[in-house]
Amino acid sequence: MLRDDLGAPVDLTAPPRRVVSLVPSLTEAIATSCPETLVGATDWCTHPADLDVARVRGTKNPDLRAIADLSPDLVVANKEENRELDVRRLRERGVTVWVTDIEDVPSALTSMRRLWVEALRQPVPEWLVQAEQLWGTAAPATRGTVAVPIWRDPWMAVGPRTYTTDLLTRLGWTNALAGPDADPGDRYPHVDLADLDHPGVDLVLLPDEPYVFTAEDGPEAFTHAPTRLVSGRLLTWYGPAMVEAHETLAT
Repeated sequence: MLRDDLGAPVDLTAPPRRVVSLVPSLTEAIATSCPETLVGATDWCTHPADLDVARVRGTKNPDLRAIADLSPDLVVANKEENRELDVRRLRERGVTVWVTDIEDVPSALTSMRRLWVEALRQPVPEWLVQAEQLWGTAAPATRGTVAVPIWRDPWMAVGPRTYTTDLLTRLGWTNALAGPDADPGDRYPHVDLADLDHPGVDLVLLPDEPYVFTAEDGPEAFTHAPTRLVSGRLLTWYGPAMVEAHETLAT
């Protein structure tokens, strides 16, 4: 019996031919490497841009009936992005669900390889091999201290024990909000602007999701720390985005 990242049994007797993804980054990964299997995705699944599959609402409020009506062989979910309640209700409907659990770069690579080899039973995609090579190298010398807001009014930012923090650490950055004094249980803390904008922060990365920071909305709030607009996909999406993230953010 197969088991997903959380140890739950997954009854798959054959390679799944109809897959619904409730995780935008995994939707991109599946659509890139085995598009013929993907039959459903959430409204938040924006990559690839020409994705043409049934939509099943959001990651936090999926339409369970619509998912079941697609007769999927497998639904792919994630511990952080999807609710345990929805996973349980899908399973109660007889739907097979594989839940991924990803908190850092190594677990992302391991989880995706397991998903491909054990669950999807597809050849390991080239982007995954490339991502393993790129992120398997030693981190460069420390580049400085960084902060990553994810919302404003009120301000929220990336904290400890997150995929984003680990990704940036492997690029040589130290997250100003993930130090030894940070609450390990508060992964996306509410903060004051002063916690982000002070001389001790060398760079503030302003992503375009979940809050859409733009040239006109975000940089003007900072008077001490320099800012850089960046694709939120590169900071938070695992899958093919990991290759692009290394190529873009390593410079």
